[in-house]
Amino acid sequence: MLNVNDIDVYYGGFRALCSLSLTVSKGEFVSLIGSNGAGKTTTLNTIIGLLHPFRGDIIFKDVKISKLPPAKIVDLGLALVPESRAIFPYMTVEECLLVGAQIRRAWNRRRDSLEWVYQLFPRLKERRSQKAGTLSGGEQQMLNIGRALMSRPELLMLDEPSIGLAPKIVIQIFDVLRKINEEGVTILLTEQHIHHALKMSSRAYVIETGRIVLTGTGDELLNSKSVKEKYLGM
Repeated sequence: MLNVNDIDVYYGGFRALCSLSLTVSKGEFVSLIGSNGAGKTTTLNTIIGLLHPFRGDIIFKDVKISKLPPAKIVDLGLALVPESRAIFPYMTVEECLLVGAQIRRAWNRRRDSLEWVYQLFPRLKERRSQKAGTLSGGEQQMLNIGRALMSRPELLMLDEPSIGLAPKIVIQIFDVLRKINEEGVTILLTEQHIHHALKMSSRAYVIETGRIVLTGTGDELLNSKSVKEKYLGM
């Protein structure tokens, strides 16, 4: 479904990604793990079109998206839940969700999509007439994920979805991600809770200083000596 082929990405004169390649197949749950500053966010931002590679190609469903703007990439069926919880604080929860359906592929299905999101996140249904700015941090993250789902993505990317959340909410978020994946949405995830991410992942990549240095199944990386030492404190 997604092929990132040997890309270099620069911030000014600094090379943030170096010859980075990864693949995601339909139906997979794939994690990209690494320390802060390793290039995880840059990778997702480049895939979604917020940045463009200096070299290399990105192919999504046989379409070259390396130079496309984000809106066209989303319309192809790829969505990103960014690390920052950029909500519209004075809009209601339901209004914020409907913003996510403002593309050609999703608008006619918006009512069905709303019901789907409300089934995944009953708390949002309870708060649907409430101003988004009054939600708790966990509820805002649910809203961000729900808004991305309103575009009816085939591949959902999430950048550190559990950051800043209480442990109980983290478990809830991961349970929902499992359901989303089981319902046919492919997932590419970056995550600080590496143990949670690897347990759920069919495959995973480790990134260091803009380079992929290790890949394997989730179980293989959970049992990797270097992953245990560097990221799991074992």
